[in-house]
This record gives sequence, C-alpha cells and structure tokens, in this order.
Amino acid sequence: MSDHDQTTTIDASQSDYGFQADVARLLELMTHSVYSERDIFLRELVSNAADAIEKLRHDALSNETLAAKAAAPLVTIAIDKDARRLTVADNGVGMSREDLVAALGTIASSGTRAFLDDLEKKGDEKSASLIGRFGIGFYSAFMVADKIEVATRRAGSDEAFLWTSEGKGSFQIAPLSPDAAPDPGTRVTLHLNAESDEFLEPARIEAILREHSGAIAIPIDLVDAPGGEPRRLTDGTALWTRSKSEIAEKDYEDFYQQLSGQFDAPALTVHWRAEGRTEYTVLAFVPGSRPYDLFDPARKSRTKLYVRRVLISREIDLLPPWLRFVRLVVDSADLPLNVSREMVQNNPLLGAMRKAIASRIVKELGDLAANDAETFAAVWKNFGAVIKEGLHDDPQRRDEIFALARFSSLLHPDGGLTLKDYVAGLKPNQTAIYYIAGDDKKRLAASPQLEAFRAKGVDVLLLDDAVDSFWVTSALGFDGKPFKSATQGKADIDAIPTPEGAAEPPPAEASSEVALLTAMMKETLGEHVDDVRVSTRLRESAACLVAPDHGFDLQLARMLADSGKGLLGKPVLEINPVHDVVVALASKAKTDRTSAEDGFWLLFDTARIADGEAPLDAGAFAKRVTALLAETVCKTV
Repeated sequence: MSDHDQTTTIDASQSDYGFQADVARLLELMTHSVYSERDIFLRELVSNAADAIEKLRHDALSNETLAAKAAAPLVTIAIDKDARRLTVADNGVGMSREDLVAALGTIASSGTRAFLDDLEKKGDEKSASLIGRFGIGFYSAFMVADKIEVATRRAGSDEAFLWTSEGKGSFQIAPLSPDAAPDPGTRVTLHLNAESDEFLEPARIEAILREHSGAIAIPIDLVDAPGGEPRRLTDGTALWTRSKSEIAEKDYEDFYQQLSGQFDAPALTVHWRAEGRTEYTVLAFVPGSRPYDLFDPARKSRTKLYVRRVLISREIDLLPPWLRFVRLVVDSADLPLNVSREMVQNNPLLGAMRKAIASRIVKELGDLAANDAETFAAVWKNFGAVIKEGLHDDPQRRDEIFALARFSSLLHPDGGLTLKDYVAGLKPNQTAIYYIAGDDKKRLAASPQLEAFRAKGVDVLLLDDAVDSFWVTSALGFDGKPFKSATQGKADIDAIPTPEGAAEPPPAEASSEVALLTAMMKETLGEHVDDVRVSTRLRESAACLVAPDHGFDLQLARMLADSGKGLLGKPVLEINPVHDVVVALASKAKTDRTSAEDGFWLLFDTARIADGEAPLDAGAFAKRVTALLAETVCKTV
C-alpha cells in the first residue's frame, strides 16, 4: 500500500499523531523553501471556512435542530498584533476528532506526488501558481506560521477538540472545553513566524481578502484588534446571482480561483440564466492551465450544484466526462431542497439541464475558436486530448467536436489543422483521411510508412494521444471521407498522381531475385510476421512494418495487448525492392542463404526500431550489428 493510500486508525485515547508521509514532505517544502506570494494561505483558509458553512446549510435541510445555527453564516478574521496571532473563524459544520485526523493529517486529493515533484523542481520560481493549481489548502498556512491551533466543534455534538501542530512531522488532538470552542464551527489560529509581520497589518489583510476572496458567497468580517468592532468587508452575495453588467472581469477571475483551487486566469468564462421549463443559472469556467489530476481515473466532477443558493452537491455529474476540465456552478430554482443528493442526481429535471449545459459550453468553445484562435489554441493544447474522448464516447455530439478538433499533420506539424481544412486540401483521387497513431509526434512524422505520402504531397494526421486510436475506429469518417491508417494494409494511393520531380514509386512487380527474397524472409522470420511483401509506400527506407489488411492498426493493437484486452497480432514486413540493401541482400540470398539470414533479421529489427519498438532479441541484434561493422571496417582498411 502506498503512502497516499494509508489511513490513520482513530484511537480516542490517543493525542499524538504522525502526518501522512506526503503531508510531511509537503510541510518540509512549505516551511523551508516556498516563500513566493505567501498571501495565498488566507485565500485557502477562507475558502475552507466557506465550504464548512455551506455544508452546515445543507445538513440543516434535513435536521431542524441545525437550522438556527445555519441562519447567519459568517467568516471572521481577527488580528492580535501583540500576541502575533491571526485567526480565521467560521460558524460552519465543524469537525469531530475523526474529521480532524482525516482532514488535517492526510492529503486526499489525487496528483499529490506530481505536485510535490514539480514544486521541489521549480522551487520559488512558480510556487504560488503550483500551490493554487493543486489546492493544498490548509497546509499553505505553515508558510507563515510557526504553530497552528484549530479549535472546533461538530454541529450537533457536545464534544469539542483542539488540534495543534508546529508542522514538524506530527500533530496533537486534545479535548477542549465547549465554552472555548465555536458552537458549532472552526477557529484556526496562526502563530505567525518572524518573517510574516505584514499579516498583522489590517490594511494588508483587507487588501488580500478583497483581492482573493471578494467573490465568496459568505459574509466576511475583519476585527483589527482584540476587543475591536468587526468591519464587514464582503456582503456574501453570490456572484452568479448578479447581472453580468455588474460584474468586472477581476470578480470573475477571483471567483474562478476560489472555485477551482487554481491560481491562473480562466481561458473562457460563460455566465447565463436559463428560463422556460426549468430555470437555473450557470457560471462556467474553462481553466487557463491543466490540473495535475486531469487524467486520474478516480477524478470526480468539479461541478457545484445549488438549489436557491443552498449547496446541494459539489461533485454532481452535470457534464459529460470529456468536459470534465470545466469548472461549473449551477443554481436551480426548480429542484427540491429536502431530498438526498442521490435523489437529486436522478431527478428528471437534471437530464434536461445536462443536455442544455453541455450544448451551451460546446457552442461557446466553438465561438472562441472562431473569434480568438490564439486563446482557443491554448485551450486545445491543455484539454484537446480530453475533448477528443467525446469523439468516441459521445457520438451524438461528434460533428460538433469535429468542428473543435485541431490536429498536427505531416504538412502542418505545428498543429491547428481542422478536418474541414484537411478535406479542402485533398489531392486528386484521394478518397480517405489518412492518419498515423503513436505516442511521439516527431517519430510519427519521420516514420518510413509515410514516405510515399510525403512524396505525393498527401497529408497525414499525426495522432499522438492515447484516445486517438479509439475514436478513429468508431468514427465512420468526416464529410464522407473515411479515416484510414497509413500503417495498415497496402497503401492505396497509387491513383494519386506523383508531383513532378518527386521520388518515383518502386516497380509494381519485383524482380525474380526480390520475389525469392520475400519468400525466404517469410520462412526465416516465421512466427514473428504475418507476411513479407514488396512495398509501394517506401521511397528512402529499406523496410517497414505495417498491420495486416484486417484487424487493428499497429498502435491500437499494442495498446490493447498492453492492457491485457487483446493479443498483439503479427505485423507485415514490407521491403523496398529497389533499395540498394534489399537488392544486395536478394543477390546474396540466392547464392548463400545462411549468411544472408543475418540480414533478414537486421531488416526486421531495424523496422521495429523505426516503429518505436525494441529489437526482438537485443543481444542477437547487437552481435549482428557488430559483425556488420567489423566487416565494413575491414573492407575500408
């Protein structure tokens, strides 16, 4: 079991606990190396406080005894300059002993190690951006505090607890007198370190709160000194309830950062109100950077669902998986408040909302592509691999996704090619959209299988995302043109004219010596190839591998074999009948087959290497190459 998977057993008599290994590593970074833009700690603590208040509001819907406690939500920031203390308090749901251990002793978010590795590597250079993207929340407070105390009482409980830590590998939990704890709620007290005097200044705290937390849908008060009167800094009006004309771009950006836990600016903001059969308000953001856990199978939706401004769920599925990168807030006027989250998830009104919201976001992405190509290019770079999942999983929207899709190709290696542009550039007699799939765009562009396509000026899509191998098989085609792998079957581009001055194709019929060579090679390579045949696709290379006419192309076959869902079929070895090496090998095989067989294996292994595979037998390959080098050197001496 990995450190990330470990859990701490709760013992009521235990007071000292060790941090999870990833937390200890993170705290070491927080306290010793990350000091750039440290003010983000306050944004994270206020965000946690607001979440706790929203949770209490939800619990109060099904528990009348909590209704009065949830009636006046408030986050209070208090400064005690003489004692060097900064306090963030809320009257939210609070925590039990178990909650404290789980929430403040472990990191539950996926992507932990990726974040830590990146943070260690980049250090101060982009620390605030990295912290925000990962959303480490509470632990960021150790950038400014030598010691942190958390006093808390769970709503509906008579027990209160005090969590204490100096961020040095362990924390303590002790019972706390109810009179000294919120009722209910949480009070986080930071004992500021010597480098953090700025956070004892009311003007500085007010500026941070207005900059980073002004869009929080909970009122925030500031108390400048012990015994002082609280000052209301924000009124807690939900941003999405306001008219778009009243909202500045900076307000949207602040809210996006609170919602997403990221520190970048959104690439696209969409805010609208739907009226008619169902009424709801939507505020959606396309992030400006890629989250660490975008491809984590356990990653959950980042959609918050409110019903008349009461948070019902923060992980509801209102978008198809291929739009999972979108950060979304939906506030419905029609859904019932007094039902479980599971019942809300299955409410028939949500079906209509899901369809309409996804369609609107796809339309907005299309408008962005049409009106701001540079911004859309950045969105596609970050999320194109996810969007293309919809080509396989969401056939009803396939045409809309095709309109968004951008590709690199043999003739457009820098990307940005649309399928519409590809079809507009078809060569005479070209009947298909050709592609080659793999995991390295540069290697794909240099593949020997593309030599004939390059010679004839036929473009080939370079597909280097894992999902590409699947959608091209399920999508029938585009604009009446089927998708065809350039690495499967015989190259059917003979009818496409060769431009003047380009390399001519090899003869349709090989010489008798080459024909004999293909038969010998097939017999020698035996179980490792489906066939050996003369190629019409090669121009410069001596040999290449292709998939048989029927079945999967080479990349998809490898992926299925690696995942245990299929067998890696035998490839076809194609040889260039006019290549000097092939001609010489054919002549040698006719008179001395035994010595020529080393050449058979070298051709096969070099074809595997060109295709991104290792030689079939690395040791034997090395011996054959060494013998060839020795023979060549001896001839030149």
